[in-house]
Amino acid sequence: MSGEAKEVLLRRLEGLEQMPSIPVILGPLLRYFEQPLESLDVQGAVDLISQDKSLAAQCLHMANSPLFGRWQKVDSVRSAVVALGMQRMRDIALSCSVLKLMPDDQTGIDPTVFWEHSLGCALVSRRFARRIGFADHGKAYLAGLLHDLGILVNLWILPQEFQKAMALARSRGIPLHEAESETMGLSHCDSGRRLAEQWDLTPELVEVVSWHHQVESASNHRALLALVSLSDLLCRMNGLGHGFIEERQVNFLEQPGFALLLKECPTLESFDWARFTFELEGYLDEVHRLVSLLYRPK
Repeated sequence: MSGEAKEVLLRRLEGLEQMPSIPVILGPLLRYFEQPLESLDVQGAVDLISQDKSLAAQCLHMANSPLFGRWQKVDSVRSAVVALGMQRMRDIALSCSVLKLMPDDQTGIDPTVFWEHSLGCALVSRRFARRIGFADHGKAYLAGLLHDLGILVNLWILPQEFQKAMALARSRGIPLHEAESETMGLSHCDSGRRLAEQWDLTPELVEVVSWHHQVESASNHRALLALVSLSDLLCRMNGLGHGFIEERQVNFLEQPGFALLLKECPTLESFDWARFTFELEGYLDEVHRLVSLLYRPK
């Protein structure tokens, strides 16, 4: 792509006018649920979720799902929070809010595939964080869930260009961000950073959205960034990517994120990658079922 063509795309991204504004409830939810779980209270969560009728209905739908083994009908948001617990309700509320951002008429990527990858990365990030002693499991989950925000930007603002990038990635079996850079001169990391900053997300989340494919280029919050980057790669290498198979072999010990994360989490040195990768197969069913419940097209 010529430098002039790239500049045209960058100018189209500048205003983000075509991008929907952050859902009214998502900002307060993000700020509230970024707190440690032990400092959250049931009524605070109930009050927030109840402000959005569609979100409250979705949470009740999830709470009554056989996936969570409920034997008694849950008929109020408060009952849902109590029945599912604060962590699960946080996951559901944030996921349902972000789901609203997918454009209705896009053809670049299967929405179910996108949400399975995002939710899968969130779940893997949290479990990975627990295994290696990373302090903030909730932040790991949220960063994993939001890391590919830039794909949504590209779907809204650069749909034709993004569709070409997806076609190239599928045909050659290369990572999506590499195909985007080759065809568009920029990737979803570049467009995601603009949206994350416009939405005034926390600095940690902005870094993850911006640099999860170039962790060595980031200067702040590198441990969280590296954790999400490795989780993203784990998902893509184990059937939970962007809808196609990436034709390459990966040694996680040689990834830039590994060395960065090792500095904060020394237990990573003896981490059993083979076992964790094997366990990922069990996560896939959970992700598929969750997305089938969360993502209900209009």
